[in-house]
Amino acid sequence: MCVQVLEPVAGSLSLSALVATLPLVIVLILLGGVRLKAHLAGLIGLLAAVLVAWLACGMPLGQTLSSAAQGAVFGLFPIMWIVVNALWVYRMTVHTRHFDILRRSFGRLSDDPRIQALVVAFCFGALLEALAGFGAPVAICAVMLVALGFEPVKAAVVALVANTAPVAFGAMGTPVVTLAQVTELPLDTVASVVGRQTPLLALVVPLVLVALVDGRRGLRETWVPAVVCGFAFAVGQFVASNYVSANSPTSAPPCSAPAPSSKAKGRRAIR
Repeated sequence: MCVQVLEPVAGSLSLSALVATLPLVIVLILLGGVRLKAHLAGLIGLLAAVLVAWLACGMPLGQTLSSAAQGAVFGLFPIMWIVVNALWVYRMTVHTRHFDILRRSFGRLSDDPRIQALVVAFCFGALLEALAGFGAPVAICAVMLVALGFEPVKAAVVALVANTAPVAFGAMGTPVVTLAQVTELPLDTVASVVGRQTPLLALVVPLVLVALVDGRRGLRETWVPAVVCGFAFAVGQFVASNYVSANSPTSAPPCSAPAPSSKAKGRRAIR
């Protein structure tokens, strides 16, 4: 049986942490710097992780390979299974033109891009994060924002920032469920503790979104709907994670967060 040592590199926690980040750093460099294909970068990152676990952390080679195989299986089921089905549903809605209907429906809620950012990127994106997760909400919401008139770069930034609030409970709570399994802690305990931290982030994110879309003027003119939206989401996330289940904290809040378009005042923001 292998017992994990928290300071395997020179007895230093800092050096051990730096060495442990090597696989992630290698993958990021290969993807962003070298422009290597994703599957090749992933395989090299996996090899780096195996070497770090074996040589730096002293994990037996057999257990290291077994852990790598277990991680690969878990990456396929349920992670890739959820992503594949989410993309299938998305392509089906595009092919049947229901995606255009959904986009037009969001456009009718308000012609103010600041409100559209809250409704599409924050509320609808959180719902997609609950059902799909793993980056799909960012891609889908960014496309919808571009269709509504946003610049592509700004749409991508808004969608990425909006995805920070619900991601802890994404894909029906997969990150929290995985954390509970790895640490062998009760799932309800882990979910409740996480659910007491993420609502604080949910209160701030809508304000950041309107600031990204329209700067200080956006904050001054649409802070009320942003606060209302963030507060409703935060309350829903807290209640669902502490009193319902670990699978619902991201699917329930987007439904409880009111559409803030009725609170929007002032001039239309510049995209």
